[in-house]
Amino acid sequence: MQLFFQHVIDAITLGSSYALYALGIALIFGIMRLINFAYGELIMVGAYMLVFIGNVPWPVQVLATVGIAVVFALAMERAAFRPLRGANPATLLISSFAVSYGLQNLAILIEGSAPKGINVSTWLSESITIGSITITHLAIVTIATTFGLLVALGLFLSRTRIGVQMRAAAEDFRMARILGVRADTVIATSFAISGLFAGLGAYFLVAQTGEVAPDIGSQPVLYAFVATVLGGMGSLRGAVLGAYVFAGVTVALQATLPGSLASYRDAFAFGAVIVILLFRPQGLIVAPSVVTRV
Repeated sequence: MQLFFQHVIDAITLGSSYALYALGIALIFGIMRLINFAYGELIMVGAYMLVFIGNVPWPVQVLATVGIAVVFALAMERAAFRPLRGANPATLLISSFAVSYGLQNLAILIEGSAPKGINVSTWLSESITIGSITITHLAIVTIATTFGLLVALGLFLSRTRIGVQMRAAAEDFRMARILGVRADTVIATSFAISGLFAGLGAYFLVAQTGEVAPDIGSQPVLYAFVATVLGGMGSLRGAVLGAYVFAGVTVALQATLPGSLASYRDAFAFGAVIVILLFRPQGLIVAPSVVTRV
């Protein structure tokens, strides 16, 4: 039973990390119908900021990581996506790939392709033990931060003027614009929030792995995309649910697969996602239809 609870805690921790990544993907898709694969490079930029600022107090690390990710998210929207806003969704998708590979190669040009080791916080790597259950400080902070952000995002979308406009734009962007919603403000706010999630995700990822590389955001953005599709494209609740379901499947496979098959865990996890989508092709939560702008 104690081992079961340990696996549950591991699944919740992993799901919280996936949820941070998935919310950034789902938020942009809900409004722009854009799958922003350059989102991983926002994580990469935030991670390299930790290398640049060096050994400073953790509040400064968090603020710097989140700040640079938000700045790059806004610059990305202004330079790469705003000029193409009326283009075909496929064009926007190709643009996101171009931004992704451009930023990755720029990081390689500046910092090289070799990973750089970094120790974010020794306190986060410490753990507490309850019986035979071990919980790291990083897991506690990740879970608490994710749930806090979910509550804050829910209040923002339901209680603020710009939040209500974002919800309206996600359901029917064309009608929202007719009713006076400013597209530039709504989309820029969405990118800024996605940058916030990317920056926090970068901080937790570096704290967990202890290294930074140009492709550090590639795997998180893949998991975020899988969680978003599993939960239901365009649904923020679906993205969060998909993240926790995917994490639960991953941890369950890690615990049950024999040693000879443990290295194929991700392959089995993606296979399980395919099986779920065969029965729920629209995802676990069906989002309201989104009208693409012209």
